[in-house]
Amino acid sequence: MEIGYKLAAEAFGPAELVRQAVLAEEAGFDFVEISDHYHPWLDNQGHSPFAWTVLGSIAAKTSRIGLATGVTCPTVRYHPAIIAQAAATLALVSDGRFVLGVGSGERLNEHVVGQGFPDSVRVRHEMFRESLEIIRLLWSGGYRSYDGTYLRLEDARVFDLPEELPLIAVAASGKASTRIAAELGDGLFATEDKPEIVRHYRDAGGNGPRYAEVPMAWAPDEHTAARAALDTSRWAVTGWKVMSELPNPVNFDAATTTVREEDILEKFACGTEPSRYLEVAQKFVDAGFDRLVMQNAGPDPDGFIDFYKRSLDGPMRQLKPDSTES
Repeated sequence: MEIGYKLAAEAFGPAELVRQAVLAEEAGFDFVEISDHYHPWLDNQGHSPFAWTVLGSIAAKTSRIGLATGVTCPTVRYHPAIIAQAAATLALVSDGRFVLGVGSGERLNEHVVGQGFPDSVRVRHEMFRESLEIIRLLWSGGYRSYDGTYLRLEDARVFDLPEELPLIAVAASGKASTRIAAELGDGLFATEDKPEIVRHYRDAGGNGPRYAEVPMAWAPDEHTAARAALDTSRWAVTGWKVMSELPNPVNFDAATTTVREEDILEKFACGTEPSRYLEVAQKFVDAGFDRLVMQNAGPDPDGFIDFYKRSLDGPMRQLKPDSTES
């Protein structure tokens, strides 16, 4: 079991994210994972710095902790050739500590470049498959070209390649995306504690590490924690079908007006009781995930990191699957 810390790039500025990553390394986390957004989910989150610049700074200011994108969409806002180059460079400057987390994207971030975002999930998956084929092709070395249905590559070469290429963890939620993860990725990435996600991945031949984000909100009392999560992270209870479709923060604000504090308490571990955090994490372990990302939506990141170090690090690492699904 490896434990990661989520750097919420929608909620904090770049310097603060770097500071939190340094604290996470000191607290014993195995890796940090950063969201790669152009917009925050809600306007009141107030931030959305360029993830790759932040990761480069973290690489320079840490020595042990792993780095990961959670996740990057290499189809519209970025061409996969750019991500192939960026990931290779980050792997080099971090001495091999980088994991490339990728997914088929959300309209929230991809529509901004004015090229549209496909309405069809099937088309998104086909574009995503082509993008991963391009990344793999460029990582094989030499000048490469590619003529796909949606994406093209013309006589391109990534000159600086690490001896050991970054692991690619593919975000998935259903059969089609888990098949892409198994066929073109090295690992799985998910945000839901559904055993069928891991089962579909394994049925498709996937056998790599399995990353999942565990929702939590630390504060000195449960109510304060839940209210903070409701204020900035209520979008997390809407499900992936909603999260992938809405174009702007104002739409997420409108779509989540009916989310209640009770809904947050049902999904998130809130407050200071370690057993509740372990209970929520256990659901992901039972579902078959072995890389747990602590996603704190509480108002005090320093307090959460200290709480994790004192109360959660050992017990979290000792969690074992109870379900036959895992």
